[in-house]
Amino acid sequence: MKILILTGKLASKLVQNAASASKQEVETFIIDIPIAAFLTPKRIIQELNKLDQEYLRSFEVIITPGLIRKDVNTVKEKIGIPTYKGPKDAADLPVVLEMIEKLKLSSQIPADKLIEDELRKRALEFIENFEKDQKNVNKLLKKPENILVGNLPVGEDFPMRVLAEIANAPLLTEEDLLKRARYYLKNGANMIDIGMIAGESLENKIPSMVKLLKDNLDDIPVSIDTLNPAEINAAIKSGVDLVLSLDHGNLNETLPLIKEYKIPAVILPTDFSRNCTPNTVEDRVKSLENLKMKCKGIDVIADLIFDPINSKSIVDSIIACHDFKTRNKTPLFLGVGNVTELLDTDSVGVNALLSGIAMELGASVLFTVEESGKTLGSVHELAISSKMMFLAKNRGSIPKDLGINLIILKDKRKGEPIIEEIEVPKIEGKEDYSFTQDPLGSFKIMVEGSIINAVHYKNMKPDICIQAKTSKALYDMIIKQGLISRLEHATYLGAELQKAEIAAKLGKNYTQDFPLFKTN
Repeated sequence: MKILILTGKLASKLVQNAASASKQEVETFIIDIPIAAFLTPKRIIQELNKLDQEYLRSFEVIITPGLIRKDVNTVKEKIGIPTYKGPKDAADLPVVLEMIEKLKLSSQIPADKLIEDELRKRALEFIENFEKDQKNVNKLLKKPENILVGNLPVGEDFPMRVLAEIANAPLLTEEDLLKRARYYLKNGANMIDIGMIAGESLENKIPSMVKLLKDNLDDIPVSIDTLNPAEINAAIKSGVDLVLSLDHGNLNETLPLIKEYKIPAVILPTDFSRNCTPNTVEDRVKSLENLKMKCKGIDVIADLIFDPINSKSIVDSIIACHDFKTRNKTPLFLGVGNVTELLDTDSVGVNALLSGIAMELGASVLFTVEESGKTLGSVHELAISSKMMFLAKNRGSIPKDLGINLIILKDKRKGEPIIEEIEVPKIEGKEDYSFTQDPLGSFKIMVEGSIINAVHYKNMKPDICIQAKTSKALYDMIIKQGLISRLEHATYLGAELQKAEIAAKLGKNYTQDFPLFKTN
């Protein structure tokens, strides 16, 4: 395939390097314009008409910069050669050229976005097809390391399942309980856990909570998180699909009913009734193996207790998981939330790394809760990282270039900075703190979930609220409604609305007039 790539002057070296390294027959045409984003289809047509037309007709495809805003199909209509958008960043050109015969390029959508969408589509289709292959699922469920929780296959051969805990569930209203459960499911949870309150016995509240979730969550497995035998037995009779947790202290009072109802249980190497916790790795493993023997006749998921960093030892926790899994064909439970909630750092990288460790250990369940601002989004992060690790495991690859990722605040590839040297006077920017009230009024900006609210005040009284998910939708409507008149007010409002949009997307707290990110 003979390809002509159009570029501006600043990106020309990157484009030429990509062209020369390609296996395709690629030539470049550098248009006398500094930045490719300034190009328009009209300008491209004018420039192409300057070329020798016989030479131009020798090309099968024309690729324009991806930063061009308008549809470049106009070029095809005028020149007669299929014309498509390349990537927004010239650094992505090698990937585009490598996939060009497999990729359906677009005259409207930049090529890098198409590649990203295609790889994501393939990745998700692989997982979906695996989950839908009932014959294979049934075959895998015959292995001792795989079990059913409700109707959900759980085990080493399946994607790690995310179990999301609704903490202090008995204290919530029915509306809030259901809202929390639906939030978790929307963000990728596979199972919902009813978190009880340690030290209290609230078994009378369990039947209504289980019924509420079961009636409204479309066959999603529901578990109970308590060591209280009375609460466990109440939950079993109410129809839970999984018990968290059995240990040496509550086993005798709960095992008969668990066997009768044939419900799987998470088992711990502890005896919390006597405040006993194994101290060494070997003691932890042996204690859990002993408890597993006592639980013969039911399906169990092993929880070696994943310790937070520098509490006991997260390393010992990992070793204990590894040693137990090496010696036992049993699904493994990892309490990831124990680490993220007790570590003052953003959760996304921590969850991804712990998911990778969990995959190498052969874990089946990733357990978390979202109780603090720093861990907001953990369920979503674990749902994505679980898929990433499943793909990596099945492809026999590192978790990179899989089609799905958890890159949120940084770019995957660091592009070469393209800086135009312009010979013009340079003036240092300085902040001006003087203030003149806009005669048309002022705005109070608030973020609620994914919605930005801009409340307009006239004479210190609110008179209208404009809502939207994007800053552009808000300021376009503000202008349309004629609610702003001063230039400095407009620039201030644009900056604040953009901050609010970023906060809404990242789940951060937004306070008008204050920085969104801390500076160290």
